[in-house]
Amino acid sequence: MSNERTFTLTDNQSGDSWDLPVMHGSMGPDVIDVRKLYAQTGCFTYDPGFTSTGSCESKITYIDGDNGVLLYRGYPIEQLAEHSDFMEVCYLLLYGNLPTAGEKSKFEHDITYHTMIHEQMQTFLRGFRRDAHPMAVMCGMVGALSAFYHDSLDISDPKHRMISSYRMIAKMPTIAALAYKYNLGQPYVYPKNKLRYAENFLHMMFSNPCEEYEIDPVLARAMDVILILHADHEQNASTSTVRLAGSSGANPFACISAGIASLWGPAHGGANEAVLNMLEEIGDASQIEKYVEKAKDKDDPFRLMGFGHRVYKNFDPRSRVMRTQCHKVLDALGVHDEPLLEIALQLEKIALEDDYFIEKKLYPNVDFYSGIIFKAMGIPTTMFTALFAVARTVGWIAQWNEMIEDPSQKIGRPRQLFTGAEQREYVHVDKR
Repeated sequence: MSNERTFTLTDNQSGDSWDLPVMHGSMGPDVIDVRKLYAQTGCFTYDPGFTSTGSCESKITYIDGDNGVLLYRGYPIEQLAEHSDFMEVCYLLLYGNLPTAGEKSKFEHDITYHTMIHEQMQTFLRGFRRDAHPMAVMCGMVGALSAFYHDSLDISDPKHRMISSYRMIAKMPTIAALAYKYNLGQPYVYPKNKLRYAENFLHMMFSNPCEEYEIDPVLARAMDVILILHADHEQNASTSTVRLAGSSGANPFACISAGIASLWGPAHGGANEAVLNMLEEIGDASQIEKYVEKAKDKDDPFRLMGFGHRVYKNFDPRSRVMRTQCHKVLDALGVHDEPLLEIALQLEKIALEDDYFIEKKLYPNVDFYSGIIFKAMGIPTTMFTALFAVARTVGWIAQWNEMIEDPSQKIGRPRQLFTGAEQREYVHVDKR
């Protein structure tokens, strides 16, 4: 008798039964294998949003939403944020293990020397309106990389995949900063090879040719931690988009461009931008109590953005790390008297003490604190999601590489429950 676990599916009309094998992961829920379901039963599964469906096998990121756990390759996010840096986390996500000192040094060197972009891309950039949203610019610019770097587009070649991976991780901050400078009408600032990844990003964002930009180590570390916390998050909407696009054999630049488009949505990467929009709607600290009551009223459409999380039912483990960085940044910049930040800090206090928020586990999430940090640093709300894209690129690339190397991976082809008109005959226009 087999010890393998199965689920038995029984048709209550015909009485027919089918045994569905159960797959076991190293952590988390088991998965019922339904790959042969249609062939055996003539039925599909129905799961809008794929919230109960495992779309792939992965070894990269693990989330336990009930207990507030996030692991990159087995390492708790809190430990990585405290002890690691973004380049080390990038290596970990790509290769599965933390690098040795020599491996880390070589990896950082290789990434650093791919940070510049082709000069002709500036001509491409000038085709956008000055007030174009940075995410629109990034979608176009990243997709266009395949036209400028077509020497590494053979996805069946591991070396090509590695080169494309390094190029995207290296060039994404450059493209994001370029979109920002273009929007401001300021000169494009080239990357500096002597700077580390987060420092270089701040340099390209905030420096100008007129004077030397002094990088605040507190802000640089905060940016590094933000990048670590957002580097990957399992099979979310944008990652699933990258995998789905990649399943067709599309080139990696096109796949990442698709991921950026998905990330742009306000329910995904746009959440931290929505936090600042909410703070602006509240407008003044004297209005906080009124808006908190509106949020508690289930019949009122107003919602407090940046509280609770779809996956984390207890607390978002990233938010505790981000909260520490948030207060360090506020202290370093001395901006506690800024009206929107005052509103945010009062909302944070209420959420951590009010019984309604505690009972419903509506704790401030990572988007709440990252929005505050970006605002304090002088980054406009339109750039918030672009910064998210910079961080998430390595996760997308790691997931894309894993998908390409998975022998069981097939082109994505979700099915549907059709509820439209049945077959009917065409009627000529003069007889209708």
